[in-house]
Amino acid sequence: MKPLVLLIFKAMEVIISKTVFQEFLAIFEPDSPQDMRPEEQLLAATSLLQKKEDTIANLQFEVNQLKRMLFKSRGERFVPSNLQLTLPFEDQEEITVPEPVTEKVAYERVKKKHPGRSALPEHIPVEEIILEPEGLTPDMIHIGDEITETLDYKPPVLLKRRYIRRKYAVKNPVEDATGNIVIADLPSRPLPKAIAEASLLAYLWSSKFVDHLPFYRQIEMFRRQFGWELHKATLNDWFSACCTLLQPLYECHSKQVFETDYLQIDESPIKVLEDNKPESTHRGFMWVYRHPINNLVLFDYRKGRGQSGPMERLSSFKGTIQCDGYAVYKTVAKSSNGIRLMGCMAHIRRKFFEAKNNHPQAAEYALGEIANWYAHERKYRENGLSPQEKLLRRQEDIKPGFDAFKEWVETQHKNILTKEAIGRALHYAVNQLPLIEPFFEDGRIHLDNNAIENKIRPLALGRKNFLFAGSHEGAKRIAMMYFFFASCKEADVNPYAWMTDTLNRIANHPINKLSELLPSNFQKL
Repeated sequence: MKPLVLLIFKAMEVIISKTVFQEFLAIFEPDSPQDMRPEEQLLAATSLLQKKEDTIANLQFEVNQLKRMLFKSRGERFVPSNLQLTLPFEDQEEITVPEPVTEKVAYERVKKKHPGRSALPEHIPVEEIILEPEGLTPDMIHIGDEITETLDYKPPVLLKRRYIRRKYAVKNPVEDATGNIVIADLPSRPLPKAIAEASLLAYLWSSKFVDHLPFYRQIEMFRRQFGWELHKATLNDWFSACCTLLQPLYECHSKQVFETDYLQIDESPIKVLEDNKPESTHRGFMWVYRHPINNLVLFDYRKGRGQSGPMERLSSFKGTIQCDGYAVYKTVAKSSNGIRLMGCMAHIRRKFFEAKNNHPQAAEYALGEIANWYAHERKYRENGLSPQEKLLRRQEDIKPGFDAFKEWVETQHKNILTKEAIGRALHYAVNQLPLIEPFFEDGRIHLDNNAIENKIRPLALGRKNFLFAGSHEGAKRIAMMYFFFASCKEADVNPYAWMTDTLNRIANHPINKLSELLPSNFQKL
């Protein structure tokens, strides 16, 4: 795979160079000598070279980004450089960087010590093995024990549960009367016609959506460890039936997510098999909504990335939505008088990070300013400030630097018209920085959307393992499971234990008390 990609990169470079050279020669070889005067030729050649330099720079940037994605770390850590960024004889596009305003931020915090070996959990079973010294000890006195604890592992057990229901008949039965024969009722199970108990179903779903084990791998594991052939069709039927059972709980949760005036929104693609197009996939999208106050998360599958999904979900929402610069969010906000957009500083920062290698002076200035704001926010969290206290500190510590940075971006955007990475970063920033203003008006609002992107990470890991959803309905079920297990993680509850308990109870639980089954109301780990 990688050698082929490198070959493609080399071919692109050769094609670009050859094309530029041919067009450059065409200027000096007109059809007739009178077509272009020498000064016009020089002007045209200069213009063409500048145009091609911009094109080459853009293509080279894209190639570098692809190489970084394939071969390098995708981290965006920034360490300011104290080295001289430009040499006196270098001819670079003029970018004005203001002198940095420094301030001394001093505070004390407890230095973290190495925790050492972690204590073994107290709740796990203990198997005691008593070791006697070799030789005869009848004439010795037992003065104590020296205890050494280690950890061992036993594979999970696949248990066949056999219900034996006793049948009884009355000694003197009455003809045609009911009650002559009695038998115990079977206990309630999530899928009455299936052989799977709630604990097995919970293990299957948590293994796929928490541990990212596709169904085919689990089928192979059961065959290898227990000699049990679990058919794929059977497993899919169980999954569909469980999602149907859990659907009311999913809808109950959806309502709670939107009971706020501040939401974070993001979307991520997922491949879905097409029913009418064998061996082809459709690019659907998981829309993710996060309630930052109580940390509830909703995954909502839609066939496309258009405005219909968020329009439907946000039809009655009033407040602030935090998102990236995708145009659909602007459309949604314009369609409602009660929605205000809040930008994401992480996306603005990412654009300057991508320009760091080509335009280090401007990019490092921008990254340094943004890092300073994040340092203040981290300090507020460590000190446990309330939203009201955060708001006051932001006005004092961050707002002046933010206003100066915004003014610098607007000035540089007017002066620098390049389409290179720095030009794209400035263009994105000049459009998005005004949307950061709600950050200085509400202490609850975050500086970026990273919290919701972290919730999408299991979906990205799942894509690498099970690759696609089998159908659009299957993708909706996947969205439901990602919601349940993301909520378990947020509430710090064991996903397997929660799913087992919920599957055992939901069939007989009152519909008006479904919220009691949500992970946020389950016992802690």
